[in-house]
Amino acid sequence: MPQLQDLMRRNFVDYASYSILDRAIPDLRDGLKPVQRRILHTLFEMHDGRYHKVANVVGETMKLHPHGDAAIGDALIVLANKDYFIDKQGNFGSILTGHPAAAARYIECRLTPLALETIFNESLTEFRPSYDGRSREPVFLPAKLPTALMLGPEGIAVGMATRILPHNLVELWEAQIDILHGEKIELEPDFPQGGIADVSGYDDGRGRVEIRARLRSPDPKRIVISELAYSTTTESLIASIEAAVQKGRVKVATIHDYTTEKAEIELVLSRGAAADEVIPQLYAYTDCSVSVTSNIVLIRDRRPVQLSATEVLHELTENLREQIRAELEWERKQRLDRKHWLTLEALFVEHKIYRRIETAKTDRAVRDEVESGMQEHADQLVCPLVDDDITNLLALRIRRISAYDKAKNRGEIEGIDAKLTAVAAKLEHLTRTVIETIEGFIERYGKDFPRRTTTSRFDAIDKKAVSEQAIKLGYDRKTGFFGSAVKTAKPILTVGEYDLILGISNDGSYRIMTPADKILLTGRLIYCEIFDPDRGAEFTVVYRDRAKIVYGKRIRIEKFIRNREYQLIKDKAGKIDLLLASAETGVVICEFAPAPRQRVKTGRFDLAKLERTGTTARGARLARKPVKSVKYERRSAAKPKPTARGRKRIKTARQSSLF
Repeated sequence: MPQLQDLMRRNFVDYASYSILDRAIPDLRDGLKPVQRRILHTLFEMHDGRYHKVANVVGETMKLHPHGDAAIGDALIVLANKDYFIDKQGNFGSILTGHPAAAARYIECRLTPLALETIFNESLTEFRPSYDGRSREPVFLPAKLPTALMLGPEGIAVGMATRILPHNLVELWEAQIDILHGEKIELEPDFPQGGIADVSGYDDGRGRVEIRARLRSPDPKRIVISELAYSTTTESLIASIEAAVQKGRVKVATIHDYTTEKAEIELVLSRGAAADEVIPQLYAYTDCSVSVTSNIVLIRDRRPVQLSATEVLHELTENLREQIRAELEWERKQRLDRKHWLTLEALFVEHKIYRRIETAKTDRAVRDEVESGMQEHADQLVCPLVDDDITNLLALRIRRISAYDKAKNRGEIEGIDAKLTAVAAKLEHLTRTVIETIEGFIERYGKDFPRRTTTSRFDAIDKKAVSEQAIKLGYDRKTGFFGSAVKTAKPILTVGEYDLILGISNDGSYRIMTPADKILLTGRLIYCEIFDPDRGAEFTVVYRDRAKIVYGKRIRIEKFIRNREYQLIKDKAGKIDLLLASAETGVVICEFAPAPRQRVKTGRFDLAKLERTGTTARGARLARKPVKSVKYERRSAAKPKPTARGRKRIKTARQSSLF
């Protein structure tokens, strides 16, 4: 058993590490997952300026990716719909409607100019063998873009996940310039569907953003949705609106979807509804408003790290600086190598060193003659002479020597010197060079990536305030069922979704309930009203126990657990005879049960004398004998004044049931 545990633990760790590092979490340096990196590398290897069938690209990528064509095809579609690196031709689906792409054999793609200029440099790319050892793949692409923040990737690994919200590329470039100037930056996400975003809770990529669809009202009876909230589609949005309409939360009569390249959903409102009333309901109850959480997790030095958005951009800006430095040093090396060769060629031809090999008898002698001849002019060499230089000189053809152009050679060397001077200046002022590089990107590509999402502060919508009083509750006295699904001739109460209902039965049981389809109540319902938990509710209760003894008490209902049944009467055989609101007082008249030698047949009790007790207390005893019936005599609020015609009679009210 211990051996099995060790085996499972080791295998699980291997699986978890592979899932985190090589599948789900992007690399900080190029912001790409392995499958995305392999797709882009394959497109670069295939690039000839023309479109390629997606099916062909998928097949070529399978040489590097061990997880099948479906995973590659889906990843390519998602990456292409970001509109940064892949130029599409054909139906790649729609992020607005959610419609899938056409089959891979019908659609084509190629790299965009932005991708070709900014994410590939084979000379500076580190390669490793592919999974089967037959090919090679890049460890990471030398991207000059803040790819992780602009793409907004998501991924779920083992024990961790990442969700990076997309940002506007031009704003990221401008923020990088601010970083290079030593200024403080603040980043805000930008979503491809547009919409309006409240980024006050973004917390630099560690918080939450609320996004709303853009709504406008051409007239009071119509609402048009022109931009969607992030992570929603027209199909999911319409489905959420239909669900809200069915529940009575939103007053919409018909929905028309006119979406093509831009979102356009028209809502025709129900009779009696107005746009300014329905718009808050749409934000409260449908996908017109969504909240998304940002959690930036990336791979750095083969380890997952959690970073803020500004930390990511600072690191990528430093990476860009070092990459431009490496490119300039590589360029300088290439130009020095070229100048070195041109100098060797000039010395070899102009000083006729090639004639010295005519008397040499062996290969070694030939090489020695060339070496000795070149060493005579060592002070003119750019770099020390090596064996490869001698080999290259000996490979010169007679035609090349005879057609040698001294002026052309000197002109090319002068051009190289000028470029070397420019490279040295760029390296000396590297920060300025990086800033100029970014400004060049903005000038060439900035117009292609305008900001789509408007930022604004939202006032929180009180769902209770905008909810409709549209839930009709019924009560069936025969079955004891209560709720919105109980059909009666006339509903006993109309409530909203967030209302609480207090129901009291004649057996003393009571509940504080949320609107439900169907609830079975014990006893007969005698009181049902909307309950305000902040104010509570006060009652005067008169009841008889199983011995027919009458009790009374004043109570206040305030503390409760929703949908839980409570008791006002401890005696389960007892029944409530009178239930009054706290403001109403009067006199209870008890008619005693017949008994031998009974002289007093009734008793009176003033309810104003009752003191408040707990809901579970027995209360005050109103009669010392068993009672046959209880009557209530209401007290007038004020005694009428005498008139010329005499005094007015104070009318008494008989007890009446609510149902």
